[in-house]
Amino acid sequence: MPPFGAVTQTSIATIDVDGHQFRVTVRVAHDGIEYVGRLWFADVEWTNSGIPDRGVLPGRNENEVMVLAHRLRPDELLQRYRRANAEKRRFHGLRQLTLELLSKIRYLNQVALSMRTGLLDHSAARQEMELTEAQMVELVKQAQVLAGVES
Repeated sequence: MPPFGAVTQTSIATIDVDGHQFRVTVRVAHDGIEYVGRLWFADVEWTNSGIPDRGVLPGRNENEVMVLAHRLRPDELLQRYRRANAEKRRFHGLRQLTLELLSKIRYLNQVALSMRTGLLDHSAARQEMELTEAQMVELVKQAQVLAGVES
């Protein structure tokens, strides 16, 4: 069995989009069940890896995924690029706030579980849960300011 999460990246094409050349690569990894490929699109002038397509190319082995990727016609690659570009994250501040809120929710759950299993006494746990709840309320208030702001 292949190692879980090992990733290969292979260039498969270059497409022209509105006068810009974009490198199309496919990243393939085994997710523990099957091989999954995802297309990435990067302007040839960019130094980063670009933006991912949300669609996947599944296969029983890496070769099957590569065959699927190479079968995509230039017009299909262009459609996938446009989808990827339309779905890319633009609201980074709100995203960071959301991740922080999720972290607080996980922490709240850990404290509650520790209290219910007897690892923390009730008063200390209750105090910690109230503090975490207040922090979560402040984060929700900040969401109103960050909503709709591209960064």
